[in-house]
Amino acid sequence: MAANYWESTQRKHWLFTKDELAAMRAKLEAEDPNLVASFPLPQLRHLNIYFNQQSPTYFGSTLEINRLGKRMGLRQQALATAQVYIKRFYTKVEIRRTNPHHVLVTALYLACKMEECPQHIRLMANEARGFWPTDFQSQTEVARIGECEFYLISEMSSHLIVHSPYRTLTSLQGELGLAQEDVNLAWSVINDHYMTDLPLLHPPHVIALTAILLALVLRQDPSGRLPGTAASASGLVAASAALAQAQAQAQARAAMMAGGGQTVPGLAPQSSSGLQAMLPPQSPAGEGPAEGNKNPRMAKVHRFAAWLSDSNIDIEAMVDCTQELISFYECHEQYNDKNTREQINRFVKARGLDK
Repeated sequence: MAANYWESTQRKHWLFTKDELAAMRAKLEAEDPNLVASFPLPQLRHLNIYFNQQSPTYFGSTLEINRLGKRMGLRQQALATAQVYIKRFYTKVEIRRTNPHHVLVTALYLACKMEECPQHIRLMANEARGFWPTDFQSQTEVARIGECEFYLISEMSSHLIVHSPYRTLTSLQGELGLAQEDVNLAWSVINDHYMTDLPLLHPPHVIALTAILLALVLRQDPSGRLPGTAASASGLVAASAALAQAQAQAQARAAMMAGGGQTVPGLAPQSSSGLQAMLPPQSPAGEGPAEGNKNPRMAKVHRFAAWLSDSNIDIEAMVDCTQELISFYECHEQYNDKNTREQINRFVKARGLDK
């Protein structure tokens, strides 16, 4: 059962709607409004950026859990699982009641066990002390990580197996004709999605397909790096519009089939694919025949469009994933690491959670 996402605890117990997530978080804050008022925190996306990894090809830095993971040479799968554990845990426990750095290290320690790359608890504590000396300053930290591990397991109801989008991405590489650079770019988008609520909102295969779409519509510079944030947002908007058109066409085709192949009033047939908005611009005049040989990227987009139209993938969910990523990239423009760190340290020290 563990290898089957459709029968997994992730699908049955850890997928929510946005309204459900908001209600759960509001309930946690309502339990102690004085605590919430005394220690205001940055918006949730900024906390996610602080805790989770940041792709170095996008913004030139790595943060917290990724810093620790890279220093220890851990696999990306373990880092991703740890980030999901943190998100799940904080849907059950108000963040101001914990030391987030203890939770972060413990989640990574537990994820390494589950992803079959276990690390000794003393090694984990020693490495963490190098990053957060005030939070890991005594020999009792090993016992504290052990206690926090049971706390995490209990709050997550022992649901520890996490299905990630990476597997879907690699399995579709050959079928969709993706080059390694396309896979690398999609991999970066998947890394970024862990700084949003998407792991709690949509299945991993939907996220992987959204990442592939974005890898095909976003442009890279000659060095192979992702474009700047503004350019990326433009590409994401185009992808979202393309998916919306594709969804409308799918509904029109379904209605026509239900009507015996006849055009249904109010649903005019469209002569071109809704995914045409994803296609790269035509080659300038003089660079090829009038029709132009399709460049490799255009061919990949057509192949993906055909594959998507023949599948049962929830396009509306892909639209939502795309829009969530748009919001995230825009939000990152206002992120201030120093302010976020200071606000977290303030409630940790004031409540004695660093001792």
